Amino acid sequence: MKIFISWSGERSRKIAELLHEWIKCVLQASKPWVSSKDIERGSLWFTEINEQLVDTTVGIICITQGNKNKPWILFEAGALARGLSANRVCTFLIDLEPSDLVDPLAQFNHTFPNRTSVLALVKTINNSMKENQLDNGILEKVFNTYWGQFETDFNEILKQYPENITEAPRSEQDILLEILNSTRGLERRLRLVENEASGKPKKARESELNSLHGYHAARELAYALAKAGTRLYDIYTTLKDNLNLPNYALDQIMTDVAAGSITDNNSIEDNR
Repeated sequence: MKIFISWSGERSRKIAELLHEWIKCVLQASKPWVSSKDIERGSLWFTEINEQLVDTTVGIICITQGNKNKPWILFEAGALARGLSANRVCTFLIDLEPSDLVDPLAQFNHTFPNRTSVLALVKTINNSMKENQLDNGILEKVFNTYWGQFETDFNEILKQYPENITEAPRSEQDILLEILNSTRGLERRLRLVENEASGKPKKARESELNSLHGYHAARELAYALAKAGTRLYDIYTTLKDNLNLPNYALDQIMTDVAAGSITDNNSIEDNR
């Protein structure tokens, strides 16, 4: 049974990796999946996420004060919510309270880093494993065996990876627009993959985009804004308001920005 673990930022990544290993110890029949360990560099990130969600049963979103408004978290939360029932999407609140969250993240079931709450999360996962689930008595014994190590490692991560919070709170409208734009990027990427599968030449698509007046200037502008730390939504509105490009070209640029294709090192993971 696959468990999708979402993260953004160094502290969140370390906790996600801790959950990845620890859950396998407690529930050996489970298959936790986290992009920092299980995705191959150079893969199409949107396509890989979509494929992983096909048979995912439970989603865990590792949230910190520093990433609660980050595009990667919001995008993956939206993708999980579309693919799973809401009661199987859980937020893992690393260093914040439910009152710190706004919709859509505020709508999910929250797990706190304490014994009672994490045990409840493990039971939720166990109940989703059907024929592979453990008896509750055995589950609690296994949980007790590994809980102390999880608590120690969790607290050590908090010490080693402090969060520097400098962002102002974002509005609900801003968050929803961010998800909308990320979703459009996903749809665009999936359409491109479908075109490849149908045999439409890649060079023909690239030639069509390259022939558009202002397309390369728009990509350069998007790169500069992304490098300066501008949010996806702000990049999108800047391009849309100032450049006369068709929606499919704009979607392609935003897909490349979100996927890390327009960066110095072309590294998706480094941009989470």
